[in-house]
Amino acid sequence: MAEPSVLFVCLGNICRSPLAEAAFRTEAERAGLNARADSAGTAGYHIGEPPDPRAIRTARTKGIDISGYRGRQASAADFHAFTHIFALDHSNLRNLERIAPAGHPAQLRLLLDLIPGREGQAVADPWYGGEAGFEVTWAEVSAAARALVAELAK
Repeated sequence: MAEPSVLFVCLGNICRSPLAEAAFRTEAERAGLNARADSAGTAGYHIGEPPDPRAIRTARTKGIDISGYRGRQASAADFHAFTHIFALDHSNLRNLERIAPAGHPAQLRLLLDLIPGREGQAVADPWYGGEAGFEVTWAEVSAAARALVAELAK
C-alpha cells in the first residue's frame, strides 16, 4: 500500500485544520506510522499566515509547535496529491465537493465520521470564543487522529 497522505481542511486554515494536522502527526509518530500530513482552508483569507495565536498556544500546551505552519488554500490538485481529505465541517465538505475533479482517487469525508457516535458532526469551531474552545477542538481532533491512525495502521 502507498504511504497514506492526509489533508485536513477547514475554512481559513488557522484554527481547526492546523490543530488536526498536528494531532495526526503526533499520533502517527507515536504509532510508528509513515504518513504525510498537511492542512488547508477552502477560503483564501489566511494564505501564508501562521495559525491563530490561540491554536499555537493550545498545541504548545501539548508539547507541539505549530508556529511554523502556514495557511494555504485547498485546490483541485489536492485530490490527486492526498489519499485522504477530511473536512472539519459540512460547509467545507460542500466546498471541497465543488472543487473535486471527476474521478479523483482521494477519500473525502468529515473528520468526525471516524469516531463512533460522532458521525456526521462538525468539529467545534473555536474562532469566536476563548482558549477553552480551542481545548474542545483539540480534544475532538485528537480523538479523530487516534481513530484515523488505527484505521490506516490496519
